[in-house]
Amino acid sequence: MIVTNTMGLKKEEFIPLKDREVGIYTCGVTVYDYCHVGHARSIISFDVIVRYLIKKGYKVTFVRNFTDIDDKIINRANKENKSWKEIAERYIEAYYEDIGKLNIIKPTYEPKATEHIEEIIELVKKLIERGFAYVVDGDVYFEVDKFKGYGKLSGRKKEELMAGTRIDVDERKKNPLDFALWKAPKPGEPYWKSPWGEGRPGWHIECSAMSMKYLGETFDIHGGGMDLIFPHHENEIAQSEAATSKPFVKYWLHNGFVNINNEKMSKSLGNIILIRDILKLYHPEELRLAFIKVHYRSPFDFSYDKLESERESLEKLYRTKEKVEEILKEKDLQSEHLSENVDIIGNLRKEFYKAMDDDFNSAVAIGKFFEAVREYNRMIEHGSMDLNEKIAVSKKMKEFIKDINDVFGILLEDPKDWFKGKGTSLPIPQEEIERLIEERRKARMEKNFKRADEIRDYLKSLGIILEDRIDGKTVWRLER
Repeated sequence: MIVTNTMGLKKEEFIPLKDREVGIYTCGVTVYDYCHVGHARSIISFDVIVRYLIKKGYKVTFVRNFTDIDDKIINRANKENKSWKEIAERYIEAYYEDIGKLNIIKPTYEPKATEHIEEIIELVKKLIERGFAYVVDGDVYFEVDKFKGYGKLSGRKKEELMAGTRIDVDERKKNPLDFALWKAPKPGEPYWKSPWGEGRPGWHIECSAMSMKYLGETFDIHGGGMDLIFPHHENEIAQSEAATSKPFVKYWLHNGFVNINNEKMSKSLGNIILIRDILKLYHPEELRLAFIKVHYRSPFDFSYDKLESERESLEKLYRTKEKVEEILKEKDLQSEHLSENVDIIGNLRKEFYKAMDDDFNSAVAIGKFFEAVREYNRMIEHGSMDLNEKIAVSKKMKEFIKDINDVFGILLEDPKDWFKGKGTSLPIPQEEIERLIEERRKARMEKNFKRADEIRDYLKSLGIILEDRIDGKTVWRLER
């Protein structure tokens, strides 16, 4: 396997610290508002990476945190006249409600910053003792000039970071780039006791403390959005390696930004789109497929037109899944002269794995699956295969679909549920639909095509689409 390491911006062979075991930490959300499509992009990107590592046989310890104390949380609490804890708990609950619909693998650990104050204080103490941090009026700052490698993740020198970054002016700091490890509370703010007085943790220190608690002082993969490279991840490296004198992370992976209709997504532009609003209109698998079709490191241009396209794509995939299941209901005749057709699908499966081994290239990998779907349908519908061959190639296609289930988290529904509109009411009872289909079948056998067409058109007017299969069966689905 090859991964693109943000540290040095180069592709490297993936060799975990422990054989067949992987520790991965990704930065979670700050819980002061509902999750948006940018959060979904990052969460789904790393969900696919974790799924693939598991598929490859690795034992994965996956940690994703919650930042449940922060200026934004406190500001929202003050605005709504609520406690910070009420705000945090409300949006953690909303997070699980939204993310729970996206078929995300639950992390091994989901730590909260406020539940790890002891570990954070111990880490800050160590940095002070080692001369990398200083106390000013109850605040504790990391002294950037003491850490020689500062800027190595973003690939910029301190002078460049100073010039290109908006930094709050604080004359008490030795260097404007110095960042807070511990903050003394303002009037009315929550606080915890520490050796430096009452206060709360800074943003960066919490991720170092929590990741090292669950994964050790050095671990395999740290992930997040590209917006976190500086200052968040740069600061994590500085404080962690200053405290331990060890490399913090072996591989840094970052997903690309999300643009909305070709504009950068930002609150200032007012183009934030919430996950819950998307899922009112589209199936979670449609959103997942849209992200999967773009390499995780590349920018993603979100639009509802794109989701409409994925809706059509998934219908084609589910029709193929349905066809595979129907054929495999037939008696297996155990023919042995099937290698050529089976190899077409088998070779595309190998190409799928080859693409995923190349920096988790889901865009190429899903393309190989679509190619397999086209080949499968061509062989089944237009080829000259007997039942033995159809069963054999359908078995291989079923294996490929299982790969897609496991790695991409799509095509998980029963095709009948997908086409009938799971959870939606039918315009007429299902028994009546099936009675009309049977009446149409008899009309066609009797060459009463006028009546057959009337039934088809009537059902279509209700949003019920009939499909006549080459095996003589008629299936139906709701128009989506």
